[in-house]
Amino acid sequence: MPSTGDEEPTFHFSIDDPAGVHFPHAWEHTIGSGHAPLALRADWQRQLTRCRRELGFRHVRFHGILSDDVGTLMCENDRLVYSFFNADQICDFLLSIGMRPFMELSFMPTALSSGDATVFHYRANVTPPKDYDAWESLIRKLVHHWVERYGLAEVSQWFFEVWNEPNLDAFWKGSQAEYFRLYASTARAIKETHGSLRVGGPATAGNAWIPQLLDYCAANAAPIDFVSTHHYPTDAFGKPGDDTVAQLAASTRSVLRSQAAKARGEARGKPLYYTEWSTSSNPFDDLHDEPYAAAFVAKTIMETCGLVEGYSYWTFSDVFEENYFASKPFHGGFGLLTIHGIPKPAYRAFELLHRLGTTLLPVSGRHDTVDVWATREGSSVRVLVTNGALPRHPIRTEMIRLEIAGAAKVRAAYVERIDDDHANARRAWTEMGMPPSLLPREVDALEVASALVKEPLGFEASSNGAIVTVAMPPQGTALVTLELG
Repeated sequence: MPSTGDEEPTFHFSIDDPAGVHFPHAWEHTIGSGHAPLALRADWQRQLTRCRRELGFRHVRFHGILSDDVGTLMCENDRLVYSFFNADQICDFLLSIGMRPFMELSFMPTALSSGDATVFHYRANVTPPKDYDAWESLIRKLVHHWVERYGLAEVSQWFFEVWNEPNLDAFWKGSQAEYFRLYASTARAIKETHGSLRVGGPATAGNAWIPQLLDYCAANAAPIDFVSTHHYPTDAFGKPGDDTVAQLAASTRSVLRSQAAKARGEARGKPLYYTEWSTSSNPFDDLHDEPYAAAFVAKTIMETCGLVEGYSYWTFSDVFEENYFASKPFHGGFGLLTIHGIPKPAYRAFELLHRLGTTLLPVSGRHDTVDVWATREGSSVRVLVTNGALPRHPIRTEMIRLEIAGAAKVRAAYVERIDDDHANARRAWTEMGMPPSLLPREVDALEVASALVKEPLGFEASSNGAIVTVAMPPQGTALVTLELG
């Protein structure tokens, strides 16, 4: 209940400590990247290694492993030439840092293409194969090669996803029926290598075609081990021509949870992987670089708990080149890290999420913009709090009182924050005068500005635990940790 007088109203959340429920970190299963050849860059590799170490990601997904710039299949003197060296270099690196590919099988090698339509500045071909026998031969040879190189036990832990967003004209010039043919052709070629290899789709935008693909596979005895799709909060919101802020303002709170719940039902018991999602689908959206994104990421991930087996954020780095390779230090790119490797607020949100335990505790309490979750691991209770709202929706600073049952013996309590004044490198860059390029000392200063800081937090005893109070500014994220004695 609100307090009286001139104080800010205080809102109460209670955290019980019974057995709790298992809490898998589904968001750590996979992280997105952009274009396969980027994985050969030293800066891309440094940044992914950091994400693996600090955020716990286990797979990475990218476009274009079959495109001409990887050289997997080329035509030379009217003869098909297979070259798996670059693809192997990518896989070798991933395995060397304890990660694996979520292998998106795209795009069409020019040698097999039925047309000249392309997407992105690197001109990835998006037409169906002109020869399905040749396409299947490519898939069989490549997958068999990887099984020979890395072993069946290893490759059986990979995921093979057929194409990218075939329901969008930009990415697939065939029909739905032609995609289903491509899917079945690809899946059968993979399974011919070994039945334990995992293949799935439809990798659609906006949760499309899930029941239709499953119906097709059932009717045509086509193998499918998992369902994959994508969603963004800007999907189908606003009016034609709206900017991103207007699209988000027209969206609804918890829309991605609603979409995931719908897809969960349509998946018919198959494992469900979102292989792309983000705070918006705009590759140049300033909100990607701001505390808003951290609060949105944390809330969305926690709300999809139990609905997905994997939830792959798009992307881990601004080392990215779909439209062009942007060089501005903060340009609203999809990445958790900037081109210089500076963590954005969303990166720090993933860092806080990684620290959550694997037992989820029940929380009671309700607020229009504030959400609270709690986990336990060993002698620590960690409480994640967000105060987030869509653009142009009402939000203000809120005082939040947390009562944690079973926390009678608290050795220490502290809070880590992400908001306008904490872990906000973009603000520090703005205060530098927004230099268009950075000196090494400036990169170092922005790294410091991005850091999470543990601040001591006062607590009081209650009849059955402990109570802490935290102020939550607009678009703020906080992790409260209680170390129990």
